[in-house]
Amino acid sequence: MGNERRPNRGKGSVWEELYHDSANHDRCRVLFALNTVGAGRSTTILWETKPPAPHSAEPRPWISEQETAATHLERNLQEIDAMCATGQIAARVQVMVCEPIPGVWTDWMDSMLPNCGGKADPMTKQGQRDIKVDERASPVQVVVTANAKTADVCHDLKSGFMEQRMQDLVLSPPYLTDREVDVSKFDPAVKTTHADLVSSDDHDLYVAMKWSTLVTVRGINSFLQASADLAIAASSKDNQATMGEDDEDGVTVLLSNAPSSPYLVPSFVRVSYVSEENNKVAKWRMHGDFFHPASWEICKDSFDMSWIPGSLSGSGGVTPACHEDPKDCGQWWVYFAEEQMPTSPEVYANEVTPPLVQGGSNYIWMLTERQRREIVKVKVCVHAAGDDKATKEKCGDFPQAVIPLGDLESFLMNFTPNTALGKKHSSSRFPGYSRAEEREKDREAVKERKQLKDQEDIEKALFDYTIYPSALFHKDATIKAARARDFVITGAKRDVDAVGPQRVKSAYYDVTITKPREATSAWCQAISRKGLCTLYADYFRSSADERCLEACGMRKNWSKIDKVSADEL
Repeated sequence: MGNERRPNRGKGSVWEELYHDSANHDRCRVLFALNTVGAGRSTTILWETKPPAPHSAEPRPWISEQETAATHLERNLQEIDAMCATGQIAARVQVMVCEPIPGVWTDWMDSMLPNCGGKADPMTKQGQRDIKVDERASPVQVVVTANAKTADVCHDLKSGFMEQRMQDLVLSPPYLTDREVDVSKFDPAVKTTHADLVSSDDHDLYVAMKWSTLVTVRGINSFLQASADLAIAASSKDNQATMGEDDEDGVTVLLSNAPSSPYLVPSFVRVSYVSEENNKVAKWRMHGDFFHPASWEICKDSFDMSWIPGSLSGSGGVTPACHEDPKDCGQWWVYFAEEQMPTSPEVYANEVTPPLVQGGSNYIWMLTERQRREIVKVKVCVHAAGDDKATKEKCGDFPQAVIPLGDLESFLMNFTPNTALGKKHSSSRFPGYSRAEEREKDREAVKERKQLKDQEDIEKALFDYTIYPSALFHKDATIKAARARDFVITGAKRDVDAVGPQRVKSAYYDVTITKPREATSAWCQAISRKGLCTLYADYFRSSADERCLEACGMRKNWSKIDKVSADEL
């Protein structure tokens, strides 16, 4: 999934200077593109202040949940440095700013990445004379994306200016530097942006994020595993044939290398915490003083569930893990049916610069080199088509956002300055917009029944604000998938008046108070929530132990209801 061209790792090369590796040791090259627009404290831009002192004599000041941009930037750089320390990742950081920033900040960011090739703070090693950053190779590159005329637009959070610049730098499509591009001959692997830009180098993985989003090694590992799963499903020989009528159940999605096959890319959802410092409405919506991560850009109506046969990759790269019963071997995936809807001002920026992936996020997204090339092909074709709608339709669709159900929590990325929750969405720009009429009918029904009489606060919290806890997201996704499969199995035999599952159910969620969960299903659910289904993918996908297949999203028919015979499934 990475770039087939490998870097020069010989003696005297930039690689040797940064990572001090031997010539035969290779790493996964990751580019981190960091959008810093809006970073600061109150009305003060971050770069107008001083960076945190790494070796101050007095204790560091207490930082609240609404932490400063500098502290959050420091946390991100520490996480990136830890990735380099593993010896498996070669990270480069491209910091995008609207105007030139003081050199002290560049030095500070460089000093935060000693394992990536940065030089630690001079106080770390007494008497060592440090070299200026611009005179040696550095893992950090600061890119000024605006000029004097566009600086004000760049600082405007509603403009979508920096989001577009971030996409341009990562994709590096040829039409940025050459207006005349031959669609039939151009090579998407060749980048034509300026050679001095770090993004113009060859990379295996691209991570684009806003300064307020925390990147983790867990998120990167899960993204690569999910991308490998989708890649092996598309290249599977069993999926190359057209799906027969008997298999058209509205739930199963077959991937192939054919142009008509949907192109899926794993995507992320931001989460924040409900806290003491948030709007009171947020706590109403959570039914108590909970401190659970929750999303505000999606709701239960924002996604559907799909079963993708063959979407399991084994160890040693993109290798098939499904060898028997290819139709019943695969994963359940969260399939985004709506665009994510942040609050103001970001929702307006999304309208100007939509996310690269439909249903994805503009504030944290990743692409492998292979995925980047596929998107560049579509982008170049659309650009060349101009206003010709017929030609644009032949270019193919932009990728669709998905998340593996068994590793859902790994794709919920933390947004630390928790000022988002408890905010009201703009009218007509809210999660669940595709079912706006049904939601309004539900609200009217509640009023008619007087269920919330004299409790306007609760009514507003339920219908005007979106706070979607990650635990509820996992539950809704699981129940949707189990019910979808139950409907397929029952088919025409289903009782019209039946409520709840008829043939199959979720072993963890479909329980009653009189019959509590048994220990194994709860244990497996904890494994899934902590991302262990992916971390120990080799075990769960290759061993004969089937106890946690359902929790890891790998059991197509869920759990059989006791009264149902095996022949009925």
